[in-house]
Amino acid sequence: MTILKDTSIRGYADRFSAAPGETIEFKVSSVKPGTYRADIVELINGDINPEGPGLIEVTAAALNGEYQARFQETDPGSYVLVNDGGRLNLSGAFTLHAFICPTTPQNENQIIMGRFSELDNAGYALAIHRGKLSLLIGDGEKTSVFQSNAPLHRKCWYSVAVSYDPDSRQTTLYVRSVVNSVNSLLSPIVPINGEGDTEGTFDATPAQSDGPFVIAGCPVSSTSSTIDSHYNGKIDSPKVWERVLPVSELDSITNGGPPAAAGLVAHWDFSDGIGPDGITTDQASDIGPFNLHGECVNFPARAMTGWNWQGREENFAHAPQEYGAIHFHDDDLEDCRWDTDIAWQIPEDFRSGIYALRLVQEEAEDWIPFFVLAPRGTATARVLMLVPTTSYLAYANEHFNDISVAQSIFGRTAIINELDFWLHEHNEFGLSTYDTHTDGSGCHYSSYLRPIVNLRPQFRTASGGPWQFPADLHLSAWLHAQGIEFDVATDRELHDEGAELLKRYKVVLTGSHPEYYSGPMLDAWESYLASGGRGMYLGANGFYWIANWHPEKQHLMEVRKAEFGSRAWQAEPGEYYLQTNAERSGLWRGRARHPQKVFGTGFTSEGFDESSYYVQMPDARDPRADFIMEGIDPDEKIGDFGLVGGGAGGSELDRYDLSLGTPPQTLLLAYSEGHSDNYPRVVEEILFNIPMVGGTMDPNVRADITYFTTKEGGGMFSSSSIAWCGSLLENNCDNNVSRMTGNVIRRFMSDEPLPSLD
Repeated sequence: MTILKDTSIRGYADRFSAAPGETIEFKVSSVKPGTYRADIVELINGDINPEGPGLIEVTAAALNGEYQARFQETDPGSYVLVNDGGRLNLSGAFTLHAFICPTTPQNENQIIMGRFSELDNAGYALAIHRGKLSLLIGDGEKTSVFQSNAPLHRKCWYSVAVSYDPDSRQTTLYVRSVVNSVNSLLSPIVPINGEGDTEGTFDATPAQSDGPFVIAGCPVSSTSSTIDSHYNGKIDSPKVWERVLPVSELDSITNGGPPAAAGLVAHWDFSDGIGPDGITTDQASDIGPFNLHGECVNFPARAMTGWNWQGREENFAHAPQEYGAIHFHDDDLEDCRWDTDIAWQIPEDFRSGIYALRLVQEEAEDWIPFFVLAPRGTATARVLMLVPTTSYLAYANEHFNDISVAQSIFGRTAIINELDFWLHEHNEFGLSTYDTHTDGSGCHYSSYLRPIVNLRPQFRTASGGPWQFPADLHLSAWLHAQGIEFDVATDRELHDEGAELLKRYKVVLTGSHPEYYSGPMLDAWESYLASGGRGMYLGANGFYWIANWHPEKQHLMEVRKAEFGSRAWQAEPGEYYLQTNAERSGLWRGRARHPQKVFGTGFTSEGFDESSYYVQMPDARDPRADFIMEGIDPDEKIGDFGLVGGGAGGSELDRYDLSLGTPPQTLLLAYSEGHSDNYPRVVEEILFNIPMVGGTMDPNVRADITYFTTKEGGGMFSSSSIAWCGSLLENNCDNNVSRMTGNVIRRFMSDEPLPSLD
């Protein structure tokens, strides 16, 4: 099955969503010369399964025809840029000092800090060269390297410095371990590589560099904005002096003393800016005499444990002095920083919905999805489809780096398609929060200011089925087929506007997999339902991970994976709190907000070999559920068909559980059965390593269809399966999954009161 004809053209928008009258900007890059065509299309269905209706898109707006193609560079890797006005273009003696914890010391040419231009062979830098602490000096013609005697150990904290006197040519590289019981990979009981002083004469004079001073990298040249020689690891408290510091003064700093004021030019305090609401600034504050503040580029990880972390306080806001480290990665990416190619103002009368800019260049094709809202502050329909964009970003550009693990999860041979190969060849477009950086640490933020190649219609995962965005288009296609008018909003609107957004609608629908949720988003649902709102949770594994949206950067979400939950990586001790709000991340159930308390069901199992069906329970015959079961015979299996695994109960499942907060008045209408042992119960519920937790043995491995009413006449219906929406379109929507969903949504849309279950 072909997904892509060609992958040579790519693009992204400056925003996920916009309202009529607002302008959305598209950035496009192609490796081919020539022109391309661009059109605005409404996306109705995106699943290319031949058993379904296939890709359905409708041209919604013709743009200006042909556009000139061009290639736009992307420069990944995080660093701190210091525009010092030349103050750090040092010509005399100097000392550079920092606390560092390198994570890939074996990598070639990693600049810790300096004013150095690579191709110009100009300037100076403290670096790690071939595993050892080094001084680089470029004299304008060549770069000379002065190295320490021993290599550095990975994931261990050091106090490092270099002192250089151009008159005497005397150079000292200073390396001291500052490993304590908790801050490093190794214990202080073992000798740590790299310690000691390396002294000698270094016959090199730095040429003046016109490039900026950079921490964790260096410019390719003085005229280039591209940064290279990225450092992987943590840096804490970097400093610069215009004199040679004796070893005694460096020892004092290593032991926790204040830096000497004499000759101090800069002292960057990366903990400056930490407050009760986190640290969201890009500024790297210089608390030295000249205020040479830096700017973090590509959003390196802040609020990270520093060299002096003692392991007693896990919330950085409570002990900012121990969280003065920034973790830099050579594959961090916040923003591709491409120029705009097409700017389109949404017409005032444009209908809310799911759209894309479709790009076509010869055999190449791409879609850039975006979501048109109702006019700000209004509703144009009784139904709101809430698009789970936090989860879209969590999976954005996910790489399957370990196919054997993927096959174990899927229970089948992984299906690798063109997009997977393309992603492996193009790491410059950043990672998902399921990936690890090149140094092995987890990626805990994601941005939409980059091409997201799996956020596309037609995309299918290595399990063989649609996932996230194209799976949610099943619901869109069904609503269109049923003639149900609906508005669209994204998680970002929910996070920013809260319950005021939801209260404009009689009924709010989730997507198939609203897994990542912020506190304001959960609060909005609680307030909406408690005040009489009606919700339909049409997926599973929802409201699971604690995420947050950056308060100023609309494009950025963050999550940190803590001690339990189904996770691809786990944050280091002391780093479970989100830098964007200083709240603990991990699972919502770890903060006593079990999904069952609001939505009736919560995550219980996942499996991707095949989907199953639901069996009706006695509650399905309760007269108060008559409107739900209308047109469905008592003996019918519900959803023994579908486009996702062949059934409506599959992929990921949620269950009813009174012990986890399912409202006691909840009706349990049906449950799924027949799941294989490839559906194990979730790891957070397995307290001991025991067998018999698979689908053929564990009764908790199931999806439950539930319904309950709330205060003020509200209600919640949950189908509890990611595969549910994939069964809506079967037989041209003439099936019992479609019938049940339609029964609920039409009753919820009406002004007729719901029968109370109290």
